[in-house]
Amino acid sequence: MIRINGGIHIGDEELHWEFVRSSGPGGQHVNKVATAVQLSFDVMSSPSLPREVKDRLRRIAGRRMTDEGVLMIRAQRFRSQERNRTDALARLRKLIEQALEKPRRRIRTQPTASSRIVRMESKRKAARKKRLRVTIVHEDS
Repeated sequence: MIRINGGIHIGDEELHWEFVRSSGPGGQHVNKVATAVQLSFDVMSSPSLPREVKDRLRRIAGRRMTDEGVLMIRAQRFRSQERNRTDALARLRKLIEQALEKPRRRIRTQPTASSRIVRMESKRKAARKKRLRVTIVHEDS
């Protein structure tokens, strides 16, 4: 069982592990041993997560989540299967913790007086510059 915080626990039966051959460091050993870990977690059918957390997790996960709502994490940074497994779990925990945080609503504020003055001054400067670009045509008749 994975403990995310005080109220959320994910059971081992909800996680699906697959071990595959890894690319990267390891020399010839890499061709013989399945050290890379693919962790899949069906977020949308998980009873452990509340609905709003699932929705935020879908937004945060991006390409790592399939259309069916399965979160796929591939860990192959390390040469040992056990370290890759703990890395995948840590990354899953981090994603869920991010999804648990409710986004703060932005409070709209008025622009400050000085920022308004700076903005108007820059507009005047731009207008003056454009006025100077106009070519004056003299008629010599």
